[in-house]
Amino acid sequence: MAKNKTYPHLDRVDSPADLKKLDRQEVQSLCRELREFLIESVAETGGHLGASLGTVELTTALHYVYNTPDDLLVWDVGHQTYPHKILTGRKGRMKTMRKRDGLAGFPARSESPYDSFGVGHSSTSISAATGMALGLGNYSQSGGASEASSGLAAAQQATNALQATESGNTMELDSHTPVNSDERHVVAIIGDGALTAGLAYEALNHAGGLRSNMLVILNDNDMSISPNVGAMNKYLARILTGKFYSTARESGKLVLSKLPSMVEELARRTEEHLKGMVVPCTLFEELGFNYFGPVDGHDLDSLIDVLGNLRKLNGPLFLHVVTRKGKGYPFAEEDALALHAVTPFDPETGKALASGSSKLTYTKVFGNWLCDMAERNEELVAITPAMREGSGLVEFEQRFPDRYFDVGIAEQHAVTLAAGLACVGKKPIVAIYSTFLQRAYDQLVHDVAIQNLPVMFAIDRAGLVGPDGATHAGSFDLTFMRCLPNLLLMAPADENECRRMLSTGYAWDGPSAVRYPRGSGPGVAVEQELQPLEIGKAEIIRRGNSGIALLAFGSMVSAAQSVAEDFDATVVNMRFIKPLDESLITEIAGSHQVLVTLEENSISGGAGSAVMEYLAATGVHTPVQLVGLPDEFVEHGSREELLAYCKLDKAGLKERLSLIATRYEAGLPKTTQRLTS
Repeated sequence: MAKNKTYPHLDRVDSPADLKKLDRQEVQSLCRELREFLIESVAETGGHLGASLGTVELTTALHYVYNTPDDLLVWDVGHQTYPHKILTGRKGRMKTMRKRDGLAGFPARSESPYDSFGVGHSSTSISAATGMALGLGNYSQSGGASEASSGLAAAQQATNALQATESGNTMELDSHTPVNSDERHVVAIIGDGALTAGLAYEALNHAGGLRSNMLVILNDNDMSISPNVGAMNKYLARILTGKFYSTARESGKLVLSKLPSMVEELARRTEEHLKGMVVPCTLFEELGFNYFGPVDGHDLDSLIDVLGNLRKLNGPLFLHVVTRKGKGYPFAEEDALALHAVTPFDPETGKALASGSSKLTYTKVFGNWLCDMAERNEELVAITPAMREGSGLVEFEQRFPDRYFDVGIAEQHAVTLAAGLACVGKKPIVAIYSTFLQRAYDQLVHDVAIQNLPVMFAIDRAGLVGPDGATHAGSFDLTFMRCLPNLLLMAPADENECRRMLSTGYAWDGPSAVRYPRGSGPGVAVEQELQPLEIGKAEIIRRGNSGIALLAFGSMVSAAQSVAEDFDATVVNMRFIKPLDESLITEIAGSHQVLVTLEENSISGGAGSAVMEYLAATGVHTPVQLVGLPDEFVEHGSREELLAYCKLDKAGLKERLSLIATRYEAGLPKTTQRLTS
């Protein structure tokens, strides 16, 4: 694949308005170019490739039919939105994807008016789209004859466009700019994986009950379409969106609304069960949506026609679109999982470019420990909310399949499932990213902590995560976990300490958590023993004579060591956030003139705050300065760039400590100081 090649059709499109100027044949060519450009750009930057390749035709059809950004497209998660970014004026910036001050890896309202809702976490699209429909007044809570009459009118208004579709002609698109809220359309695009979360069904239930004028598109990339099935799917979709079915259905509603409710209910159920014999729609119909599909998500002409038809209909609509992850790129089609999220790669081979580090990652440390501990303890079970690869569980699943539970994108269920397992004597380990644990906080409190159940949380991606940005950063877990009674909370300084902390948490008869950062540590050799640490005991790594003591938590221990000699500072590896080593803190406070706490967590309510609270409670007045993540959502960039931005790298810490030393030498007041920028 040649670099920096030209794209005759794609280069003419800087906005959806430009896209609408192309005829159908030109749009087909544009899709081929869009796919090639996508591969070229992601090969250079890394990012989410497979899902985006699978939505090229769907994205193009949506922008071709709908009047964006007045019509609102609400994407779920955002893995699949690179084609959307390219078609909405950001093609020239794709080489900055996920880089500092470049394009975000997910839709962001601050980035473009075409990004109607910022995402990163799963299953939010239908809720957000329902809110938008409500805000625009596109709903009706009343039913009966008036609603049926409205539906009949909408179906009749669509007749001309539907006739064009059924005769094989291309439809004329409405290119006007909406000026009234009731002319604006709302479309949610959600993947089949995201439908495993309860939030999606809560929204479907609400939207269907409100009779919201909105379209939900299920991007189903977990099904294959054989030629015969594809032909049948296309036929069914044309029938279900065609004028005969729509008119007959709405006319039937109008007539039945005047009959006794028992007759109306019987007819409704008969329709659903007959329709359910040929299409998987019964669930969505029960939730109040009119189901259409499945349709081939790579048949551009059919997508444009079906979307054009649906744009003319009222009420809550559900379109089932079947796509293939990695479509059009053989390497991604063959191994969609490997090329779902990629680092920079060679587009000619699909192989990742050489990595700059051979160190053992914390994720691998956890995965190795899990298998070793499982060999010795038959009661150990592992749970993940759809993060098998990211959390290091691949080997465990292969070796212990009966003790491995992937619950899908269902963090709340994962935590309460673990609580249930603990109640009957199992020892559950919940492997989860810090940012995703936020979604299960009530379950952590109510189902685990209150009952003091021995559930251990292996919390990956704690702190700054780099290119995925603020939506995936683990900035708050120390804050929201240390306030919970019964919880043992630890943060390792290196790889071997991580293994020992995992063993410590497993042996604890109550809830526990080990939080560790993305990537590798300082490179400490990992011992094979499963030796726990003494609960609540920190260690002094270096004793200095300057009167400055650095109380470092987790990943900040190495950073503290890198600057300690320059300031002749004492360095303490705190290890435990809860319980703190109170006796050591008392000793250090009594023998030093200023304490500096270091953590890769928000300083608001974090580990440093815990130190301050203890000193205040005991009447110790040694000054404390808190160093940690600033009071803002830190955007994307490399992890190294973000640490530098937050002044948590060596250079930043030297600057901070120089300021502290200057303040102290000038007569630092006996009050707490905060340094976050």
